[in-house]
Amino acid sequence: MSKREKGFSLIELLIVVAIILIIAAIAIPNLLRSRMAANEASAVGSIRTINTAAISFNSSYGDGFPVTLSQIGTTGSAPVSCANAEYIDSVLTGVANVGTKSGYTFRLGPGVTPQPAPLPAGCAAGSIDGYTVTAVPVTVGTTGQRSFCSDATGVIRYNPTGAAPAVAGGVCPAAMTPLQ
Repeated sequence: MSKREKGFSLIELLIVVAIILIIAAIAIPNLLRSRMAANEASAVGSIRTINTAAISFNSSYGDGFPVTLSQIGTTGSAPVSCANAEYIDSVLTGVANVGTKSGYTFRLGPGVTPQPAPLPAGCAAGSIDGYTVTAVPVTVGTTGQRSFCSDATGVIRYNPTGAAPAVAGGVCPAAMTPLQ
C-alpha cells in the first residue's frame, strides 16, 4: 500500500466491531433490567388504580365490591352502570376478567360474602367483605420479576419469585411482603 491510499485495514475494522460488541454486551442487560423495573412500576400503579376504582364502585352503586374487572372497567359502548362503571380503561378491563398491560396480567377476585338483597336495579351481587387484585408477569424474568397482590385494605404486597399469589377469601396471602 502506498502512502496515498486512504481507508481502514481489516484489522482496524475488526477491532472497532469488537469494541462495539463489548459495549453492547454491557449495555443490553442494563436495558432489560430497566425495562423490567418500568413494567413493575406500571403494575403497581395499575393496582393502585384498580383499588381506587373498586372502592369508588362500592360507594357509588351499593352492591358491594366488584367481582370482575368488567364491572369497574370500560366494556364498550354500553351506558355507565354497575355492570360498566368506566372507572378503569379497556386495557386493564381486558377480556374474560383478565387484563394485560406492560408485561403483566391483572385479575380481580371476589370476597367470600355476597351483598345481601335488595340490590340496586340491574346490579349483580358484589362482595361485602372485599376483593383481591393480582398482577403477575407474563414471562417471569423478562417482563417482570415480582408478582403483586392487593385487597380491600389497600396494602400492595409482592412475591419476589413472580409466582401467582394463592388468594383466598378476598385476602392476599400473609406470606407476601408488603411493598414499602
